[in-house]
Amino acid sequence: MAELTRLRDNAGLSRAQVAERVGITDSTLWRYETGMTRPKPGDVAILLDVYRVHGAEREELIEMAKHARKRGWWHRYRQTLKPGFDSYIGLEAAASVVRTFQTIVVPGILQTEDYARAVTEQTAITSAPDLVDEKVHVRMSRQELITRAADPLHVVAVLDEAVLRRQVGGPDTMRRQLQHLVELAALPNVTIRVVPFSHGAHAGMDGQFNILEFPEQADPDVVYLEQAGSGLVPEDPEEVRRYTLMFGSLLARALEPDESILLIRGLLSNDR
Repeated sequence: MAELTRLRDNAGLSRAQVAERVGITDSTLWRYETGMTRPKPGDVAILLDVYRVHGAEREELIEMAKHARKRGWWHRYRQTLKPGFDSYIGLEAAASVVRTFQTIVVPGILQTEDYARAVTEQTAITSAPDLVDEKVHVRMSRQELITRAADPLHVVAVLDEAVLRRQVGGPDTMRRQLQHLVELAALPNVTIRVVPFSHGAHAGMDGQFNILEFPEQADPDVVYLEQAGSGLVPEDPEEVRRYTLMFGSLLARALEPDESILLIRGLLSNDR
């Protein structure tokens, strides 16, 4: 809740000072303020006591906390998703911009259903077929963020050329996926850029990552690192800054958007 940050600032208190007064860690308070963890109405009430907020504003903020704790559509699939990924989906749904760098596969939010199924089947080695279906369904549902009429999510995707050349699901599946990227790139809120093999080593060789930006300026950016068995969100602002600088370096190494689409179209032509 961005309002919690504003009220703390108005009270002239640091995050550490507030955390000590209410008996929580400053990390927990940071999660409340960034929206990573939805505070209980009682927790909000305690913080409002510290910030000396009373009357109608207090009642409104506590009511907001009650509504914020309502579960999203993805909650029913929480047992299917890797630990931490349900939190990422919630953050993604609240974000205004997602900047993603991928070295191996097309970003989930840009995948076709056939491609998503092929990836899921290969990576979910111990999952039953019905769980694979659920994972694919979640991935497809997330894509509505891009095409929604009101405030569609902006996606800036930087892809290593290996993402485009890896045959996932066979030639037909890959062809449809590449064509899907071309079509998505025509949307005003989707930018796709490729780091070609010919540009050599780059800052993202340690692995993939996502950076989420939010509509409210008071809400800090969040980094999500996806791993095989779980997801990780670094809490240190310096870590977020480091990944932001890495993404800027990757943009400098990548082809321009029109050049990137020409490369993808070239792969489609060569496949015929």
